[in-house]
Amino acid sequence: MRSNWIKIRGARQHNLKGIDLDLPRNQLVVITGLSGSGKSTLAFDTLYAEGQRRYVESLSAYARQFLERLPKPRVEWIEGLSPAIAIEQKNAARNPRSTVGTLTEIADYLRLLYARVGVAYCPQCDEPIQSQSLDQFIAALMDLTEGTRLMVFAPLRHDKPGRAQLLKRLRRDGFARVRIDYDEIVDLEDHEQLKKRLFEHLEVLVDRLIVRPKIRNRLADSLELAVALTGGEALVETIDGERRPFSENPVCPSCGLGQPELTPAGFSFNSPHGACPDCDGLGRREAFAPELIVPNPGLSLREGAVKPWAHRHSVHFMEFLEALTAHYRTDVHQPYHTLPPAFKDVLMHGSGDERIAFFFFDNDRRQSDARAFEGLVPLLQRRWDEASDGRTRDELRVYMRSEPCTGCSGSRLNTPARHVRVGALSLPEFCALSAVEALQYARTLELEGHQGEIAAKILTEVINRLTYIVDVGLPYISLERSAASLS
Repeated sequence: MRSNWIKIRGARQHNLKGIDLDLPRNQLVVITGLSGSGKSTLAFDTLYAEGQRRYVESLSAYARQFLERLPKPRVEWIEGLSPAIAIEQKNAARNPRSTVGTLTEIADYLRLLYARVGVAYCPQCDEPIQSQSLDQFIAALMDLTEGTRLMVFAPLRHDKPGRAQLLKRLRRDGFARVRIDYDEIVDLEDHEQLKKRLFEHLEVLVDRLIVRPKIRNRLADSLELAVALTGGEALVETIDGERRPFSENPVCPSCGLGQPELTPAGFSFNSPHGACPDCDGLGRREAFAPELIVPNPGLSLREGAVKPWAHRHSVHFMEFLEALTAHYRTDVHQPYHTLPPAFKDVLMHGSGDERIAFFFFDNDRRQSDARAFEGLVPLLQRRWDEASDGRTRDELRVYMRSEPCTGCSGSRLNTPARHVRVGALSLPEFCALSAVEALQYARTLELEGHQGEIAAKILTEVINRLTYIVDVGLPYISLERSAASLS
């Protein structure tokens, strides 16, 4: 009968000192001990090595040439050992850009979903930004009350050096009037006066109309002329001052802010099209931390409270400290934690425009030089940016810590991508949900018409993968979680 024990005798591999051990078969056995006591040597270099060696030895000579063969461990004998496999703990991904979403490929489907059926919103006023065809715009104008007076403008961008040539070209093309700075309509024939005027905004008056059933063709021609003149934009204004901008590209109806074309790459933090420019899509930034610069606030500045200055004791440096503290009526011998908050802020971030009288010796003569103080954080950041070798950066890294990017709040995406929603949630908001919450949201998401048809197959893939995450016992995990944080 097969033994119910794995018997090890005289194990001397590495730092094992002739270990004799009996391990029960078909049970979970845990090996514990201090670091260096031989746990890994016993499990991997003795048990696993011998089990694998015996298995390989049982195969033909032809098969053995393709398999890795471990050396025979230093042990007198092992009894009751079956062929063995070894599973070591490994991180699924060490790339700081990898997340649960990218590992499970859910992120790929979400990018496609948001690019195809997402609705962009203005970052400033939170109004939806949607492109509109010229026919839709004309239909909306024709729905206005009959008799409403309209003016069709072509808003032009111009620079001052080319203003005279622009006005000359407009006269040559047959235009009669322009509006400057949104309020004053001026005749183009008065071009000499226009040249002397200082204005920032110029709009060409293309046509004046009264809403009636028969003006549709004329309105369409005027708008097409304005769009051709501006390269895609037009403005219609009623006599009451209501402004109705039109753009062939998606633009906010309230503030005129445009939106780039929605593409899957625009929702990827691994692509320059979608990554936050401040953190390059990492979601976190290394920043100099005041508490690491001053690790022991019980010390005074003279005693080395500021760690980067701890070993500077020259006369010139001490005079610099004396001048800095004297200017703000503090003392170099005062413990750092008792210094005024305003002085601590100056010490870390600089004096701004305030100039401080620092003293130095030139040919044994004491002279004064009034200048602003740069501040420790900007000083260290400048040294970091200018560092050309790894050693300097290693020295500075001890004063830094990782913190969420302030530009994207840790979401990794740029501003346009963060303001596109499917249903009620943006992509960062969806990825911040737990797996079970994201699954529930995806199952209950209802999109109408053509959007629903496009989203159906994509949502099926998302739901299947979220269901798997929940079924394996990870309902609490979120898609935005870094893969490096997973065991």
